[in-house]
Amino acid sequence: MSTELKGVSEQGTASPLESRRGIATAARIVVKVGSSSLTSVAGGISAEALTALVDVLAQRRLAGTEIILVSSGAISAGLMPLGLSRRPKDLATQQAAASVGQGLLMAQYNRAFTAHGVTASQVLLTAEDLTRRHQYVNAHRALERLLHLGVVPIVNENDTVATHEIRFGDNDRLAALVAHLVKADALVLLSDVDSLYDGPPSEGATRISQVDSPEDLEGIVIGSAGKAGVGTGGMATKVQAAMIAAETGIPALVTSTAQAAEALAGEDVGTWFGINGNKRPVRMLWLAHLADIRGRLVLDDGAMRAVSERHKSLLPAGITAVTGDFDAGDAVEISDAHGNVFAHGLVNYRHSDLPQMLGRSTKELAKDLGREFEREVVHVDDLVLLNANPAGK
Repeated sequence: MSTELKGVSEQGTASPLESRRGIATAARIVVKVGSSSLTSVAGGISAEALTALVDVLAQRRLAGTEIILVSSGAISAGLMPLGLSRRPKDLATQQAAASVGQGLLMAQYNRAFTAHGVTASQVLLTAEDLTRRHQYVNAHRALERLLHLGVVPIVNENDTVATHEIRFGDNDRLAALVAHLVKADALVLLSDVDSLYDGPPSEGATRISQVDSPEDLEGIVIGSAGKAGVGTGGMATKVQAAMIAAETGIPALVTSTAQAAEALAGEDVGTWFGINGNKRPVRMLWLAHLADIRGRLVLDDGAMRAVSERHKSLLPAGITAVTGDFDAGDAVEISDAHGNVFAHGLVNYRHSDLPQMLGRSTKELAKDLGREFEREVVHVDDLVLLNANPAGK
Protein backbone atom coordinates (compact mmCIF):
# COMPACT_ATOMS: atom_id res chain seq x y z
CA MET A 1 0.00 0.00 0.00
CA SER A 2 1.32 3.42 -0.93
CA THR A 3 2.60 5.50 1.98
CA GLU A 4 0.80 8.48 0.45
CA LEU A 5 -2.59 6.89 1.03
CA LYS A 6 -4.52 7.93 4.10
CA GLY A 7 -7.16 6.15 6.12
CA VAL A 8 -7.28 2.41 6.68
CA SER A 9 -4.42 0.69 8.44
CA GLU A 10 -4.30 -2.54 10.42
CA GLN A 11 -5.90 -0.59 13.27
CA GLY A 12 -8.78 0.73 11.12
CA THR A 13 -9.57 4.16 9.76
CA ALA A 14 -7.02 6.78 10.86
CA SER A 15 -9.08 9.87 10.17
CA PRO A 16 -12.37 10.52 8.39
CA LEU A 17 -12.38 12.29 5.03
CA GLU A 18 -13.52 15.88 5.37
CA SER A 19 -14.50 16.43 1.73
CA ARG A 20 -14.83 14.63 -1.60
CA ARG A 21 -11.28 15.68 -2.42
CA GLY A 22 -10.10 13.11 0.12
CA ILE A 23 -11.33 10.27 -2.08
CA ALA A 24 -8.32 10.88 -4.33
CA THR A 25 -5.96 9.67 -1.58
CA ALA A 26 -8.26 7.29 0.33
CA ALA A 27 -6.76 3.91 1.09
CA ARG A 28 -9.93 1.81 1.07
CA ILE A 29 -13.11 2.56 -0.89
CA VAL A 30 -16.37 0.67 -1.31
CA VAL A 31 -17.91 1.31 -4.74
CA LYS A 32 -21.47 0.24 -5.54
CA VAL A 33 -22.83 0.06 -9.09
CA GLY A 34 -26.48 -0.43 -9.98
CA SER A 35 -28.15 -2.78 -12.43
CA SER A 36 -29.27 0.06 -14.69
CA SER A 37 -25.62 1.02 -15.29
CA LEU A 38 -24.58 -2.47 -16.42
CA THR A 39 -27.57 -4.33 -17.81
CA SER A 40 -30.93 -4.08 -19.53
CA VAL A 41 -33.86 -6.45 -19.93
CA ALA A 42 -33.46 -6.41 -23.72
CA GLY A 43 -29.71 -6.84 -23.95
CA GLY A 44 -28.45 -8.45 -20.76
CA ILE A 45 -24.99 -7.38 -19.58
CA SER A 46 -23.41 -4.42 -21.39
CA ALA A 47 -19.80 -5.49 -21.87
CA GLU A 48 -18.90 -1.94 -22.90
CA ALA A 49 -20.34 -0.35 -19.74
CA LEU A 50 -18.85 -3.00 -17.45
CA THR A 51 -15.42 -2.74 -19.05
CA ALA A 52 -15.42 1.06 -18.79
CA LEU A 53 -16.13 0.84 -15.04
CA VAL A 54 -13.52 -1.85 -14.49
CA ASP A 55 -10.91 0.24 -16.34
CA VAL A 56 -11.41 2.99 -13.75
CA LEU A 57 -11.42 0.66 -10.73
CA ALA A 58 -8.44 -1.39 -11.90
CA GLN A 59 -6.32 1.71 -12.44
CA ARG A 60 -7.10 2.86 -8.92
CA ARG A 61 -6.35 -0.59 -7.53
CA LEU A 62 -3.00 -0.68 -9.32
CA ALA A 63 -2.21 2.73 -7.81
CA GLY A 64 -2.48 1.17 -4.33
CA THR A 65 -6.06 1.73 -3.23
CA GLU A 66 -8.05 -1.19 -1.85
CA ILE A 67 -11.33 -1.44 -3.76
CA ILE A 68 -14.43 -3.41 -2.78
CA LEU A 69 -17.05 -3.44 -5.53
CA VAL A 70 -20.67 -4.06 -4.60
CA SER A 71 -22.35 -4.93 -7.87
CA SER A 72 -25.98 -5.40 -8.72
CA GLY A 73 -26.99 -7.03 -11.96
CA ALA A 74 -27.21 -10.78 -11.31
CA ILE A 75 -30.99 -11.00 -11.59
CA SER A 76 -31.20 -8.72 -14.62
CA ALA A 77 -28.30 -10.56 -16.30
CA GLY A 78 -30.29 -13.77 -16.02
CA LEU A 79 -33.48 -12.45 -17.60
CA MET A 80 -32.56 -12.76 -21.27
CA PRO A 81 -31.10 -16.31 -21.01
CA LEU A 82 -34.34 -17.39 -19.30
CA GLY A 83 -36.49 -15.72 -21.93
CA LEU A 84 -38.01 -13.27 -19.45
CA SER A 85 -39.18 -9.89 -20.75
CA ARG A 86 -39.21 -8.12 -17.38
CA ARG A 87 -37.85 -8.41 -13.86
CA PRO A 88 -39.96 -11.05 -12.06
CA LYS A 89 -41.92 -10.12 -8.96
CA ASP A 90 -42.05 -13.53 -7.32
CA LEU A 91 -39.09 -14.58 -5.18
CA ALA A 92 -38.59 -18.03 -6.73
CA THR A 93 -38.15 -16.64 -10.26
CA GLN A 94 -35.87 -13.89 -8.94
CA GLN A 95 -33.76 -16.61 -7.34
CA ALA A 96 -33.64 -18.58 -10.58
CA ALA A 97 -32.60 -15.51 -12.56
CA ALA A 98 -29.91 -14.68 -10.02
CA SER A 99 -28.57 -18.22 -10.19
CA VAL A 100 -28.17 -17.94 -13.97
CA GLY A 101 -27.04 -14.32 -14.04
CA GLN A 102 -24.46 -14.31 -11.26
CA GLY A 103 -22.09 -16.59 -13.17
CA LEU A 104 -22.49 -14.56 -16.35
CA LEU A 105 -21.82 -11.32 -14.46
CA MET A 106 -18.70 -12.67 -12.73
CA ALA A 107 -17.34 -14.04 -16.00
CA GLN A 108 -17.47 -10.55 -17.47
CA TYR A 109 -15.86 -9.01 -14.39
CA ASN A 110 -13.09 -11.58 -14.33
CA ARG A 111 -12.34 -10.99 -18.01
CA ALA A 112 -12.23 -7.22 -17.58
CA PHE A 113 -10.08 -7.18 -14.42
CA THR A 114 -7.70 -9.86 -15.76
CA ALA A 115 -6.98 -7.61 -18.73
CA HIS A 116 -5.35 -5.24 -16.20
CA GLY A 117 -3.55 -7.98 -14.29
CA VAL A 118 -5.95 -7.60 -11.35
CA THR A 119 -7.60 -10.55 -9.63
CA ALA A 120 -11.27 -10.33 -8.73
CA SER A 121 -13.28 -12.58 -6.45
CA GLN A 122 -16.94 -13.29 -5.79
CA VAL A 123 -18.42 -12.68 -2.32
CA LEU A 124 -22.12 -13.43 -1.85
CA LEU A 125 -23.72 -12.24 1.38
CA THR A 126 -27.07 -12.49 3.10
CA ALA A 127 -28.34 -10.23 5.86
CA GLU A 128 -27.55 -12.93 8.41
CA ASP A 129 -23.88 -12.79 7.40
CA LEU A 130 -23.72 -9.21 8.66
CA THR A 131 -26.06 -9.46 11.64
CA ARG A 132 -24.98 -12.67 13.37
CA ARG A 133 -21.63 -12.30 15.10
CA HIS A 134 -20.04 -15.57 13.97
CA GLN A 135 -20.88 -15.01 10.31
CA TYR A 136 -19.95 -11.33 10.61
CA VAL A 137 -16.48 -12.20 11.89
CA ASN A 138 -16.03 -14.72 9.10
CA ALA A 139 -17.12 -12.22 6.44
CA HIS A 140 -14.79 -9.57 7.86
CA ARG A 141 -11.86 -11.99 7.97
CA ALA A 142 -12.42 -13.16 4.40
CA LEU A 143 -12.67 -9.64 2.98
CA GLU A 144 -9.62 -8.46 4.90
CA ARG A 145 -7.57 -11.37 3.58
CA LEU A 146 -8.70 -10.78 0.01
CA LEU A 147 -7.74 -7.12 0.24
CA HIS A 148 -4.37 -8.00 1.75
CA LEU A 149 -3.73 -10.29 -1.22
CA GLY A 150 -4.49 -7.46 -3.67
CA VAL A 151 -7.83 -8.88 -4.81
CA VAL A 152 -10.88 -6.80 -5.73
CA PRO A 153 -13.81 -8.49 -3.95
CA ILE A 154 -17.04 -8.23 -5.93
CA VAL A 155 -19.91 -8.38 -3.46
CA ASN A 156 -23.55 -9.09 -4.18
CA GLU A 157 -26.52 -10.19 -2.15
CA ASN A 158 -26.94 -13.96 -2.33
CA ASP A 159 -30.27 -13.64 -4.12
CA THR A 160 -30.45 -17.36 -4.84
CA VAL A 161 -30.95 -18.27 -1.18
CA ALA A 162 -32.13 -15.03 0.45
CA THR A 163 -35.76 -14.89 1.59
CA HIS A 164 -38.09 -11.90 1.77
CA GLU A 165 -37.62 -11.76 5.53
CA ILE A 166 -33.81 -11.61 5.53
CA ARG A 167 -33.06 -9.67 2.35
CA PHE A 168 -31.21 -6.38 2.33
CA GLY A 169 -33.79 -5.24 -0.21
CA ASP A 170 -31.28 -3.49 -2.45
CA ASN A 171 -27.52 -3.34 -2.87
CA ASP A 172 -27.27 0.32 -1.90
CA ARG A 173 -27.93 -0.54 1.73
CA LEU A 174 -25.81 -3.67 1.46
CA ALA A 175 -22.96 -1.42 0.31
CA ALA A 176 -23.39 0.82 3.35
CA LEU A 177 -23.10 -2.19 5.65
CA VAL A 178 -20.09 -3.55 3.74
CA ALA A 179 -18.40 -0.15 4.06
CA HIS A 180 -18.97 -0.39 7.80
CA LEU A 181 -17.75 -4.02 7.85
CA VAL A 182 -14.40 -3.24 6.22
CA LYS A 183 -13.95 0.19 7.88
CA ALA A 184 -13.82 1.93 4.51
CA ASP A 185 -12.67 5.51 4.11
CA ALA A 186 -15.56 6.29 1.79
CA LEU A 187 -18.59 4.82 0.05
CA VAL A 188 -19.21 5.72 -3.62
CA LEU A 189 -22.70 4.94 -4.96
CA LEU A 190 -22.90 4.87 -8.77
CA SER A 191 -26.03 4.79 -10.91
CA ASP A 192 -27.36 6.47 -14.06
CA VAL A 193 -28.03 9.78 -12.25
CA ASP A 194 -25.13 12.19 -11.82
CA SER A 195 -26.25 13.82 -8.55
CA LEU A 196 -29.08 14.50 -6.13
CA TYR A 197 -31.21 17.46 -7.23
CA ASP A 198 -33.75 19.63 -5.43
CA GLY A 199 -36.36 18.67 -8.02
CA PRO A 200 -36.66 17.00 -11.45
CA PRO A 201 -33.47 17.77 -13.45
CA SER A 202 -35.59 17.99 -16.61
CA GLU A 203 -37.38 20.95 -15.06
CA GLY A 204 -34.25 22.95 -14.34
CA ALA A 205 -33.62 21.73 -10.78
CA THR A 206 -30.41 22.61 -8.94
CA ARG A 207 -27.79 20.06 -8.03
CA ILE A 208 -27.32 19.47 -4.31
CA SER A 209 -23.55 19.41 -3.89
CA GLN A 210 -23.31 18.47 -0.22
CA VAL A 211 -25.47 17.08 2.58
CA ASP A 212 -24.24 17.42 6.14
CA SER A 213 -27.36 16.38 8.06
CA PRO A 214 -30.89 15.07 7.44
CA GLU A 215 -32.18 18.62 7.84
CA ASP A 216 -30.43 19.55 4.58
CA LEU A 217 -32.92 17.36 2.71
CA GLU A 218 -36.10 18.70 4.27
CA GLY A 219 -38.65 19.49 1.59
CA ILE A 220 -36.72 17.60 -1.12
CA VAL A 221 -38.75 15.04 -3.07
CA ILE A 222 -36.48 12.10 -3.89
CA GLY A 223 -37.29 9.71 -6.73
CA SER A 224 -37.63 5.93 -6.62
CA ALA A 225 -36.49 3.30 -9.11
CA GLY A 226 -35.94 4.48 -12.67
CA LYS A 227 -37.41 3.45 -16.02
CA ALA A 228 -34.88 0.76 -16.94
CA GLY A 229 -36.93 -1.90 -15.18
CA VAL A 230 -33.98 -3.95 -13.96
CA GLY A 231 -33.20 -2.48 -10.53
CA THR A 232 -34.88 -2.27 -7.14
CA GLY A 233 -33.41 0.96 -5.85
CA GLY A 234 -33.54 4.48 -7.18
CA MET A 235 -32.29 7.74 -5.72
CA ALA A 236 -34.29 7.22 -2.53
CA THR A 237 -32.37 4.10 -1.55
CA LYS A 238 -29.04 5.69 -2.50
CA VAL A 239 -29.74 8.64 -0.24
CA GLN A 240 -30.79 6.30 2.55
CA ALA A 241 -27.61 4.24 2.12
CA ALA A 242 -25.46 7.38 2.05
CA MET A 243 -27.13 8.61 5.24
CA ILE A 244 -26.62 5.24 6.93
CA ALA A 245 -22.92 5.42 6.11
CA ALA A 246 -22.58 9.08 7.11
CA GLU A 247 -24.37 8.46 10.41
CA THR A 248 -21.78 5.83 11.27
CA GLY A 249 -18.64 7.78 10.43
CA ILE A 250 -18.16 6.92 6.75
CA PRO A 251 -18.68 9.71 4.17
CA ALA A 252 -20.47 8.85 0.94
CA LEU A 253 -20.66 10.19 -2.59
CA VAL A 254 -23.66 9.68 -4.88
CA THR A 255 -22.99 10.16 -8.59
CA SER A 256 -23.27 8.49 -12.00
CA THR A 257 -21.26 5.56 -13.33
CA ALA A 258 -20.20 7.78 -16.22
CA GLN A 259 -18.44 10.03 -13.68
CA ALA A 260 -16.71 7.22 -11.79
CA ALA A 261 -13.22 8.39 -12.79
CA GLU A 262 -13.92 11.96 -11.70
CA ALA A 263 -15.48 10.74 -8.45
CA LEU A 264 -12.45 8.61 -7.52
CA ALA A 265 -10.17 11.51 -8.42
CA GLY A 266 -11.93 13.69 -5.85
CA GLU A 267 -13.39 16.10 -8.41
CA ASP A 268 -16.49 18.20 -7.81
CA VAL A 269 -19.13 15.76 -9.02
CA GLY A 270 -22.18 14.19 -7.43
CA THR A 271 -23.56 14.79 -3.96
CA TRP A 272 -21.25 14.44 -0.96
CA PHE A 273 -22.68 13.19 2.33
CA GLY A 274 -20.41 14.35 5.14
CA ILE A 275 -20.19 12.28 8.31
CA ASN A 276 -22.56 13.23 11.12
CA GLY A 277 -22.21 10.36 13.59
CA ASN A 278 -19.97 7.66 15.01
CA LYS A 279 -19.57 4.02 14.01
CA ARG A 280 -21.90 1.55 15.72
CA PRO A 281 -22.26 -2.24 15.41
CA VAL A 282 -23.48 -3.41 12.02
CA ARG A 283 -26.19 -5.46 13.73
CA MET A 284 -27.64 -2.23 15.09
CA LEU A 285 -27.50 -0.66 11.63
CA TRP A 286 -29.49 -3.58 10.28
CA LEU A 287 -32.04 -3.34 13.08
CA ALA A 288 -32.45 0.42 12.62
CA HIS A 289 -32.67 0.52 8.84
CA LEU A 290 -33.16 -2.89 7.24
CA ALA A 291 -34.97 -5.29 9.55
CA ASP A 292 -38.38 -6.60 8.51
CA ILE A 293 -40.65 -4.97 11.10
CA ARG A 294 -43.43 -7.37 12.11
CA GLY A 295 -45.33 -5.43 14.77
CA ARG A 296 -45.45 -2.57 17.26
CA LEU A 297 -45.21 -2.17 21.01
CA VAL A 298 -46.77 0.97 22.52
CA LEU A 299 -45.26 2.23 25.79
CA ASP A 300 -46.46 4.42 28.61
CA ASP A 301 -44.47 7.55 29.46
CA GLY A 302 -42.41 5.89 32.19
CA ALA A 303 -41.28 3.01 30.00
CA MET A 304 -40.61 5.37 27.10
CA ARG A 305 -38.24 7.42 29.24
CA ALA A 306 -36.57 4.32 30.68
CA VAL A 307 -35.84 3.01 27.18
CA SER A 308 -35.01 6.25 25.38
CA GLU A 309 -33.25 8.24 28.13
CA ARG A 310 -31.85 5.66 30.55
CA HIS A 311 -31.17 2.96 27.92
CA LYS A 312 -32.96 0.23 29.86
CA SER A 313 -34.44 -3.04 28.62
CA LEU A 314 -38.16 -3.03 27.88
CA LEU A 315 -40.26 -4.80 30.53
CA PRO A 316 -43.91 -5.86 30.16
CA ALA A 317 -45.06 -3.49 32.91
CA GLY A 318 -44.55 -0.47 30.63
CA ILE A 319 -46.32 -1.79 27.53
CA THR A 320 -49.88 -0.60 26.94
CA ALA A 321 -50.67 -2.11 23.52
CA VAL A 322 -49.40 -4.66 20.99
CA THR A 323 -50.11 -4.87 17.26
CA GLY A 324 -48.84 -7.19 14.53
CA ASP A 325 -48.18 -10.88 14.05
CA PHE A 326 -44.67 -11.78 15.19
CA ASP A 327 -42.65 -14.59 16.74
CA ALA A 328 -39.90 -14.49 19.32
CA GLY A 329 -36.79 -13.06 17.67
CA ASP A 330 -38.67 -10.88 15.17
CA ALA A 331 -38.09 -7.15 14.85
CA VAL A 332 -40.76 -4.76 16.13
CA GLU A 333 -41.06 -1.00 16.30
CA ILE A 334 -41.49 0.73 19.64
CA SER A 335 -43.60 3.86 19.99
CA ASP A 336 -44.74 6.26 22.68
CA ALA A 337 -48.39 6.73 23.61
CA HIS A 338 -48.84 9.22 20.76
CA GLY A 339 -47.70 6.81 18.07
CA ASN A 340 -44.22 8.27 17.57
CA VAL A 341 -41.85 5.39 16.74
CA PHE A 342 -38.52 5.98 18.48
CA ALA A 343 -36.88 2.54 18.58
CA HIS A 344 -36.67 -0.89 16.99
CA GLY A 345 -36.03 -4.08 18.92
CA LEU A 346 -35.93 -7.87 18.73
CA VAL A 347 -38.80 -9.19 20.81
CA ASN A 348 -38.47 -12.22 23.11
CA TYR A 349 -42.11 -13.36 22.90
CA ARG A 350 -44.78 -14.24 20.35
CA HIS A 351 -47.45 -11.62 19.78
CA SER A 352 -50.03 -13.95 21.33
CA ASP A 353 -48.05 -14.21 24.60
CA LEU A 354 -47.94 -10.49 25.30
CA PRO A 355 -51.56 -9.41 25.98
CA GLN A 356 -51.67 -11.36 29.24
CA MET A 357 -48.37 -9.78 30.30
CA LEU A 358 -49.11 -6.08 29.77
CA GLY A 359 -48.75 -3.85 32.81
CA ARG A 360 -47.46 -6.67 35.02
CA SER A 361 -44.07 -7.07 36.72
CA THR A 362 -41.72 -9.87 35.75
CA LYS A 363 -41.88 -11.29 39.28
CA GLU A 364 -45.66 -11.48 39.13
CA LEU A 365 -45.53 -13.11 35.70
CA ALA A 366 -42.96 -15.68 36.82
CA LYS A 367 -45.16 -16.63 39.76
CA ASP A 368 -48.38 -16.92 37.74
CA LEU A 369 -47.16 -18.14 34.33
CA GLY A 370 -43.74 -19.71 34.92
CA ARG A 371 -40.08 -18.72 35.00
CA GLU A 372 -39.91 -18.41 31.21
CA PHE A 373 -42.03 -15.24 31.51
CA GLU A 374 -39.52 -13.50 33.78
CA ARG A 375 -37.27 -12.21 31.01
CA GLU A 376 -37.46 -8.82 29.28
CA VAL A 377 -39.75 -8.24 26.33
CA VAL A 378 -36.84 -6.55 24.51
CA HIS A 379 -33.34 -6.69 25.96
CA VAL A 380 -31.31 -3.49 25.78
CA ASP A 381 -28.66 -5.29 23.68
CA ASP A 382 -31.34 -6.00 21.06
CA LEU A 383 -32.71 -2.46 20.96
CA VAL A 384 -31.70 0.53 18.85
CA LEU A 385 -32.93 4.11 19.21
CA LEU A 386 -33.94 5.94 16.05
CA ASN A 387 -33.52 9.62 15.18
CA ALA A 388 -37.13 10.43 15.90
CA ASN A 389 -37.79 11.99 19.31
CA PRO A 390 -40.66 10.53 21.29
CA ALA A 391 -43.16 12.93 22.81
CA GLY A 392 -42.06 14.42 26.06
CA LYS A 393 -38.34 14.34 25.31
